[in-house]
Amino acid sequence: MEGLDFSVVPPYADLILTGALWTAVLTVAAAAVSFAGGIGFAVATMYAPWFIRLPVRGFAWLFMGTPLLLQLFLIYFGLVQIGIDVPALVAGIIGLGLHFAVYNADVIRAGITAVDPGQNEGARSLGLSRYQSFRHVIVPQAVRSVVPPIGNNLIALLKESALVSVIGVAELVHAAQLAISETFRPFEFYIVAAALYYVLNLMLEAGLRLIEKRVEATR
Repeated sequence: MEGLDFSVVPPYADLILTGALWTAVLTVAAAAVSFAGGIGFAVATMYAPWFIRLPVRGFAWLFMGTPLLLQLFLIYFGLVQIGIDVPALVAGIIGLGLHFAVYNADVIRAGITAVDPGQNEGARSLGLSRYQSFRHVIVPQAVRSVVPPIGNNLIALLKESALVSVIGVAELVHAAQLAISETFRPFEFYIVAAALYYVLNLMLEAGLRLIEKRVEATR
């Protein structure tokens, strides 16, 4: 039985590390989309007129009820058929971002409803408009309370980013597969990829803990 031989890995170190870098870039960009989209979806489902609220809820239901892999295929391969050619990296960011935006929206909506109504009444009594009260009083308090669950969603996003390898994004798993196709040593490269995902996850968790501490300090 042939044993492990990690001596095949160093010649492909640049390829693997570049893949890890693109995984980090993809995760950060998709996280930004998911957070901004989550706020937008939450606000729309709570305060927008019915003709906006209903389509947004339908969109959220669609993304919650279908697999992320299928959504990536629809964005990357499906949109081409109607004349919209989306680059693989952009498709990955959009797919991951929108997929997790609908989950973030549920978390943010719960955070908004948990804010004491008296906070809004107090802001209005000070002369703030409804929009100003929502933006400067309600949303900041809601965001503080939802940092931990949104952080969990970001960790899940990092792990799910591996799926974008199927549409050709040169992230970590895709890089490992390229190295495997030349060396025929899958176990070694998948172990290295797993170790790098673990390192990225530790870095993300450290960043989230720092954010949580700063948020707690502002209470």
